[in-house]
Amino acid sequence: MRDWILSLLYLCRKELLAIVKDPRSRLLLFMPVIVQSLLFGYVATYDITRANYALLDESRSAESAALVARFEGGGTFVRTENLANSNAIADAITDERVMLVLHIGPRFGQQLHAGETAPVQLILDGRNSNTAAIAMGYAQAAVQSFNAQWRQAHGGVAEPLRIETRAWFNPQLETRWQFLPGLIATLSILQTLLLTAMSVAREREQGTFDQLLVTPLSPAQIMIGKAVPPVLAGMLQAILVVLISRFWFQVPMAGSPVVLLLGVFLFTLASVGIGLALSAFSANMQQAMLYTFLLILPMIMLSGLATPIRNMPELMQTITLINPVRYAIELIQRVYLEGAGLVAVWRDIWPLMVMAVVTLPGAAWLFRHRMQ
Repeated sequence: MRDWILSLLYLCRKELLAIVKDPRSRLLLFMPVIVQSLLFGYVATYDITRANYALLDESRSAESAALVARFEGGGTFVRTENLANSNAIADAITDERVMLVLHIGPRFGQQLHAGETAPVQLILDGRNSNTAAIAMGYAQAAVQSFNAQWRQAHGGVAEPLRIETRAWFNPQLETRWQFLPGLIATLSILQTLLLTAMSVAREREQGTFDQLLVTPLSPAQIMIGKAVPPVLAGMLQAILVVLISRFWFQVPMAGSPVVLLLGVFLFTLASVGIGLALSAFSANMQQAMLYTFLLILPMIMLSGLATPIRNMPELMQTITLINPVRYAIELIQRVYLEGAGLVAVWRDIWPLMVMAVVTLPGAAWLFRHRMQ
């Protein structure tokens, strides 16, 4: 029995030493835990600590100033713009400069003093239904506080102020409208990275990669041959998600399918470049899978799909600038929900083009380096 236990302990010691002495194993042992804990701690939150809003005050009265003071008193809503007219509302919401617009009508003060219910319009960015609903709740709390203070000081109707809410791009604030277009990018990159990262790793593990190198094919041809199938698979998955969203869940598509597929294609090229780089680093399929899943979670968490990027700490917002999923989700949601055209989404297209231009040649260089 003693010899059996000692043999087991020696085996456990050998396996532990193998893990500790291997730099890659040490990295995979500690880094995922640290990275994921930090990500979930900082990023995965629906709390709104700062909501930028624009004010369109057509009343310009003491009563409207009191409402704005009550609105901003909690510290959540921060006014970043004062709009001159209602025509400026569309640009402020569409360009994501603000999360919401508070519109006070010209007869606001007169209606309150006449004992009437004064309507106030709140226009929300409904592209992220969760934060829009939370912001609406904060705004309604501010209105209720204003009503209680007004009734105590002046009496009058039970509801002096009534807020009329309108959510753009997602009228009913349905979570499905937000997540389904975002899944076009997230599901596509998951499959694309896996297929690409495992393609060369599978060849190495099976011992056929060296045979491939002695064929008349050049390294560029090998890389292109490895890249084309994942691109086609990613595009096919994106099209399937679009069809399911549109025809099964009845989420209306406002924009052009051509612009949408162009953005998905550029995003898939950038994803393939990242996958090929992972594949060049991986010695076998297990390492390729570990590297892929280590990378995919931060990319999705920092994409803005679940938590708006503007709610993240500034450091995290800076990191998202090198995340292709961020630009893909923003592009797809704008085209799908807003009906944005090619010019409007150019700010998302050119970073994807840059990433594709950088990652694909970078992966080719890694291939040549590993072949030497």
